[in-house]
Amino acid sequence: MEKQKDLKKSLKQFFGFSTFKGLQEPVIENLLSGNNTFVIMPTGGGKSMCYQLPALLSEGTALVVSPLIALMKNQVDAIRGISSDDGIAHVLNSSQNKTETIRVKNDLINGVTKLLFVAPESLAKKDTIEFFRSIKISFLAVDEAHCISEWGHNFRPDYLKLPQYREELNIPLVLLLTATATKKVKHDMARKFHIVE
Repeated sequence: MEKQKDLKKSLKQFFGFSTFKGLQEPVIENLLSGNNTFVIMPTGGGKSMCYQLPALLSEGTALVVSPLIALMKNQVDAIRGISSDDGIAHVLNSSQNKTETIRVKNDLINGVTKLLFVAPESLAKKDTIEFFRSIKISFLAVDEAHCISEWGHNFRPDYLKLPQYREELNIPLVLLLTATATKKVKHDMARKFHIVE
């Protein structure tokens, strides 16, 4: 009960909401308890809160993999809106110039950044993996996680390598999020990330 009160207090403090939507609270509790978590939640159901709040409450930076650059930018803007420090959330991608990339990396090294959004293709770069090994990553959140499965509509080859990247980076905790998944896709996703269904 105490834990629930604390979560609601944090929700109010950071986002101004008094109550959670749908399954947000049990999902967040499960993740903060150190359990790999798999979420199927409809579009507009509040999936992003399932990684935003835990990221703010955890030590280190949450690595959020998303396929859409526009979506990442919206998320970053939303998180920056709750903090006096823009470094709290960043996107890291190939469209950034050298100065922007250096700033993002400095914020990560200095522990300022709580959420870092990347496309799966970014993790294919050896120097990116090397850099991520030097910072503390609290958990890996995979948005549009059905893309991990070769049976998922919207299949993207780079998503298939995410379990491998997670191992290379030694990230202990993973959160998979999707709006839709068939039984076959769900089983495939869970198997690839060693999540007990």
